[in-house]
Amino acid sequence: MNFSFAYIDLTWLLPERIFGWQVLERTPAALSLVFVVGVGVILAFLLVSAIGDLRPRTFVYEARLPRAVLKRLSRSVANRSLSVWQVVFALAAVSVFGFQAYWALFADDSNTEYQALAYKDLRTRRTGAATLRGWMLDRTGRLDSALAGYKLGKDGAVERYYPLEREMAHLLGTERGSPGLERTLYKKADDPMPEAWDVLFKYKKPEPQDRDVRTTISRDLQMFAAQQLSGKHGAIVVLEPQTGDVLALYSNPTFSLAEVQDLGTYLKLEADKADKPLLNRALREYYVPGSTFKTFTMISAFRAGKPDLLFDDLPNSADPPCYTPFRGSRPICDAGGSCDLCRPQVNIRDAFRVSSNQYFAQLGNALGRERMAESARQFGIATPDRREDALTQGLFSEIWNTSDPRIANSLALARSTMVVGKDLSLYDFGLIGMGQGLASQMTPFQLALIAAAAGNKKGQLMRPKIELDIEPKPYSQILTPQQAAIVREIMSTVTEEPGGTGGRVKAILAGTGIATGGKTGTAEKDGVPMFDKRTGEPIYDVIRQRAADGSITETKRQRRFDRTDGWFICIAPIDDPRIAVAVVIEDIKGQFGGDTAAPVAARMVLKARDLGLLGDKYRPRPAAAVPAKKSRR
Repeated sequence: MNFSFAYIDLTWLLPERIFGWQVLERTPAALSLVFVVGVGVILAFLLVSAIGDLRPRTFVYEARLPRAVLKRLSRSVANRSLSVWQVVFALAAVSVFGFQAYWALFADDSNTEYQALAYKDLRTRRTGAATLRGWMLDRTGRLDSALAGYKLGKDGAVERYYPLEREMAHLLGTERGSPGLERTLYKKADDPMPEAWDVLFKYKKPEPQDRDVRTTISRDLQMFAAQQLSGKHGAIVVLEPQTGDVLALYSNPTFSLAEVQDLGTYLKLEADKADKPLLNRALREYYVPGSTFKTFTMISAFRAGKPDLLFDDLPNSADPPCYTPFRGSRPICDAGGSCDLCRPQVNIRDAFRVSSNQYFAQLGNALGRERMAESARQFGIATPDRREDALTQGLFSEIWNTSDPRIANSLALARSTMVVGKDLSLYDFGLIGMGQGLASQMTPFQLALIAAAAGNKKGQLMRPKIELDIEPKPYSQILTPQQAAIVREIMSTVTEEPGGTGGRVKAILAGTGIATGGKTGTAEKDGVPMFDKRTGEPIYDVIRQRAADGSITETKRQRRFDRTDGWFICIAPIDDPRIAVAVVIEDIKGQFGGDTAAPVAARMVLKARDLGLLGDKYRPRPAAAVPAKKSRR
């Protein structure tokens, strides 16, 4: 005898069939909503019942019944039972909510027994593993060149480690203060928990935030930059001018990511106002750009269609001496207090090669405020009218090309400024044209952007990016391709022609076939606070003043000094620019940017060549093997 049984498929009731791949996220959300709705219905029922009990009931026959009977009918046994259940339900609801609040807010952090039980739960361990951040790789994508990864600790636990914990400290950031790449590239664990309603009805499959991220940084170039600034205060920025890739970005003094895990150490570093190790100088320290800013003034002349202007370069013995913007004005002379070319009708090419202050001061005034300000805005430089507004421009994150605004915010640079108010004299604006005076709010990264724009073959300023897989995007069109080519040729005179201020670069690169273009800079920063080198405490001078009544008052004033910083910006190779470099070294004590910063930039170019960042054309060929000599018997 054959028996047949009806088969009822109930698997469609499983959460996996209802929510699909979103079961892990949507099932708890749905259950949470059911719980909330159910409790809400119970509370509403209790509220309606309580209000109904307060309302007097009227019966058609109540007039014919004795008062004692009416009193008993007004609250029957059933009604009394419902009242009891109202209280029970109310207590149950309060207990459930209290239970949820306790375990959600307190027990997870303070109850060790609960934590032990939770760890034994496979779901908890899956959640912990899911929140692990991915590996942060350099541009090669190799694990042996990782910038952040994992290793097994002494107790067998998986630990996050940073092979370049000092060299990458400013970029990676700490768990305190402003976030860095470590807290923004991997934002899954830090995101707030979404509401159940949003998860259930607005849920979209998220991109995995724990994936490995391949950055634009060259690990070896970053390490080399740190070596170049060892024992110095300053910064190095290296960009790829055609794509905006950040190849290296280093600030010194730096700190150890392991050390700042200790709060006391972090607070001590934060209080160090002399060295400021927590400050990323490359992005957020203001410097006077010096003669490197003449690159900007030259670009502005090309943008305005005035690259052919000629100006006199006069000695200080002339009448008036050097370049005197107006009668009674202080003269603007070249380095050394006189003239570099000492002849009339100098063109922009020769003036740039020898870094003539007189020429570029006159060029800045000839271009005028509007043209200079318009060029500045194309580079992302703020142009306030008042001097007091130069320090209140905040951070500038909009220039970055990132996959998430939080990444851009973590890399935001201090907004560089150039004051262009109408109250500025021709002398003041002349100083701006040559990179002094009120052009004093520039970051090293901003100067690297100016060099990169000159190195871009399309004449574009590319948005800088730190994620390798993002498509390049331009920020602005600075020059035509033809103008950019002429600017690069003029920049090459600084390093490639006799008399150029960057001649040491050519000497270092001799025999490599690499031609460069650049600009030196020696900048004077006035009124820098002084600190005791041993203690790090500010140095104060006591000013004593005698009043009319003979009493003496004492005032403490922090001692200040005038600091000289060395600059160099360059692009290489000049025929096909692959890198743009900006180097600043603080307090070079009577030297010049061509003697201090330029050699560092040249060595960065050499290292980039060795790493293949300049292309196969310039990659060094391996030395041919020399056959061993046969020995005689």
